[in-house]
Amino acid sequence: MNTPDLSVSSHPIAILGGSFDPIHFGHIKPVIYAAKLLDIQQVLLMPAYVSPHKKNTVANTRQRLAMIELVCREYPLFKAEPRELLKEHRSYTLDTLQEISQEDPQQQCYFFIGMDSLLNFTKWYKYQEILRFCQLIVYTRPNYNLKNINNETKSLLRQYKLKDSKQLEQQQCGGILLISCPEDIEQDISSSHIRAKLKQQQNCQHLMPTSIIKYICDHQLYS
Repeated sequence: MNTPDLSVSSHPIAILGGSFDPIHFGHIKPVIYAAKLLDIQQVLLMPAYVSPHKKNTVANTRQRLAMIELVCREYPLFKAEPRELLKEHRSYTLDTLQEISQEDPQQQCYFFIGMDSLLNFTKWYKYQEILRFCQLIVYTRPNYNLKNINNETKSLLRQYKLKDSKQLEQQQCGGILLISCPEDIEQDISSSHIRAKLKQQQNCQHLMPTSIIKYICDHQLYS
């Protein structure tokens, strides 16, 4: 799996998936930082129809996609990728990555997740097969660290963890790169935390773009 592949594309596909209910700076800022570090030109924001790891969303598919499109207008790095929404059923990361790989087998794929997701990664559907189709880019999040990982994740990192970003260029897939974000980039927030604050009519200006707050207010979401 870690065999060097000299045919790797110079412009990999980069993806950030999630429920995005709603999308917030905890999604946006670390990925912008990592993309700059890795010289990534575009990141696809791919909302799940229903996340395999979560209960049903609060905002509907149209509303979540609309909020993502607002982020894409404000931050040119991002582009909306609605393929999982259009399927209208629960999708697994592995299935989507396989589909993308079939469209262009030579295209390298970077898949972004937060440290919180890495700690639960071994619970994902066929998690080891996921690494056959992507490089996993893991960005740090406050209050989540490698001290709390289970034995399966320790084994996974021993096998696949990359020393630095240069190793990304030496293989098509099968690596896990950890990126430490500066403190001013990291924010200890989650969509559920934001929904709770919005329900209590608390100020969330520092947690997500103004355009998203306006959309939420205009459509009376999470109240």
